[in-house]
Amino acid sequence: VQLQASGGGLVQPGGCLRLSCAASGFTLDYYAIGWFRQAPGKEREWVSYISSSDGRRNYADSVKGRFAISRDHAKNTVYLQMNSLKPEDTAVYYCAADGSLHASPAWYKDKDEYHYWGQGTQVTVSS
Repeated sequence: VQLQASGGGLVQPGGCLRLSCAASGFTLDYYAIGWFRQAPGKEREWVSYISSSDGRRNYADSVKGRFAISRDHAKNTVYLQMNSLKPEDTAVYYCAADGSLHASPAWYKDKDEYHYWGQGTQVTVSS
C-alpha cells in the first residue's frame, strides 16, 4: 500500500502546477484524500480535501478560488490543480488518505486523522 505525490517544481508567481497523488495496492475511490503542505520552519497545514462518498470538496481559505482538487477514477489518482501561485505557496506538498469513519465533521483538517501518506513533492514559487 503506497501513495506517491508528484508534479512539484519551480514556477514563477502567477503560474500553475498540477500535483498528482497516485495509489498502489489500494483503490483511492474508497478513501478520503487530503492535501497538506509544510514550509520550512512551519507546521504541516491542511490545504484541500475530497471525500470518498459524495465528492465533497473543501479548501483552506488561503487557497480557495486558486486550487482545485479532483479524482481520476480510471487512473486511481487524485489531483491538485494549483493556479495563480504565490511565493507563500512554497512548501513541500503531501497527499494523505484515510478510509475510517470520523466523529468530527472537520476531521479532514487534522493530519493525525490520516492513515496513509505520500512522500511529498516540493513546490517553489519564485521569480
